[in-house]
Amino acid sequence: MAAERSTADVLDAAVHVRAAANSVARGAAGPDAVLTALSEVMEYDHASLARWDPVRRRHTTLAGSYPDDATAYIETRLHDDPVFPVLHGPARGGLWLTDVPRQLLAASPGFREVLSPLGIEGGVAQCLFGPDGRYVGMLNVSTRRPRRAPDPVRAVVVLLTEALAAAVGSGAGSPPGPAVPAARAGRGHSPDARPGKLSPREAQVLAEVAAGRTNREIAERLYITPRTVGTHVEHILAKLDLPNRAAAAARAAALGIGPSA
Repeated sequence: MAAERSTADVLDAAVHVRAAANSVARGAAGPDAVLTALSEVMEYDHASLARWDPVRRRHTTLAGSYPDDATAYIETRLHDDPVFPVLHGPARGGLWLTDVPRQLLAASPGFREVLSPLGIEGGVAQCLFGPDGRYVGMLNVSTRRPRRAPDPVRAVVVLLTEALAAAVGSGAGSPPGPAVPAARAGRGHSPDARPGKLSPREAQVLAEVAAGRTNREIAERLYITPRTVGTHVEHILAKLDLPNRAAAAARAAALGIGPSA
């Protein structure tokens, strides 16, 4: 997603995030599907979706791609960070890192000890609340280089909060335990086996192409649009210097990349 996307593209992608969140709430998909769909709304380097446990007073990561130390901070220390009271409130529509006062960042162990060493310079944290106002968890998204979030993206983060809260607060999805990296959230392929030139999403699409699925079928499985699938296919062919989808499918088979049933 090198080029800035149009408002229509962002809104279209947001619909798929909501669909993924609804699937999680129904128990029909894992929470990783939400972060995978979210990558089509906004480009990120790390993201996580965490549920708040009021009894243990800690977060439990349902899906995420942060390193272990960052995940541990989110789970056990973030709620005591000086930044947390600022972003924790039903009326707030997400706290973007570029909007946090510098003095507050300087007082935040999470930024000094966790995000800054990772080279994080942008992103958003969004607290999630149930219909009764109960805090249920949060979304964290981080980027290594500062990217100005277009107004449609900022608005979409706010508009998606109810669906995300339903997914996190439903008890559906992954049980408490180790985080599921977003980069490993693909359906049926091993990202460790993907060609180094491909992004995790492109490897997912390559796996689906290898199964002979059409762009529309792939879009439905990965919660993206057929047009986005077509763009990914074009990038795959260019990066791997392949002439067509059949050659891409053959390359996927040689790499051991394949979809789930």
